[in-house]
Amino acid sequence: MRIDKYLWCTRYYKTRNLAATAVKKGQVKVNGAAIKASREVYPMDKIIVRKDQVDYQLTVLDLPESRVGAKLVDIYRKDTTPKEAFEHTELLQHAKTHYRKKGLGRPTKKDRRDIDDYLDESE
Repeated sequence: MRIDKYLWCTRYYKTRNLAATAVKKGQVKVNGAAIKASREVYPMDKIIVRKDQVDYQLTVLDLPESRVGAKLVDIYRKDTTPKEAFEHTELLQHAKTHYRKKGLGRPTKKDRRDIDDYLDESE
């Protein structure tokens, strides 16, 4: 089975075209090597998928006939992604909300003047 079709069947990408595009961009590696979308996948292959700033590591257990339901995905792959990868994205989310609350937009002129006054006082 082609790698793009496998990633689509196991629900890593919503469409097969998105999966093929990710492979072309080099976001998918099989056994540590960059590949083409037409690369065949076999059981026990190690796949690394970079998606949303997380490197998902999975092992192919079996090849599905067609796209499978979300509950059946674990039959065809084993996810070995370390917990640290998800903690990194959580830290990024906290860092974004720390500087400016969501929905407040750009600083107003008054906010900008207050920032400048604060920086002038510290010097």
